[in-house]
Amino acid sequence: MKPQDRWRTSSYSSENGSCVAVSFPADGPVGVRDSKNPTGPRLAFPASAWTGFVKRAK
Repeated sequence: MKPQDRWRTSSYSSENGSCVAVSFPADGPVGVRDSKNPTGPRLAFPASAWTGFVKRAK
């Protein structure tokens, strides 16, 4: 994940501040972070793992 990666907040995030932001860079892992803490810790997943997670979560 690079500083210039674009992050978008999940459309399922609640209005009470419990928000998740995800980044989908073309040349790297999918990034996940707490949108309230953009400089805080981040998780990184291979694209295939993220796709599997999303399929199972639906």
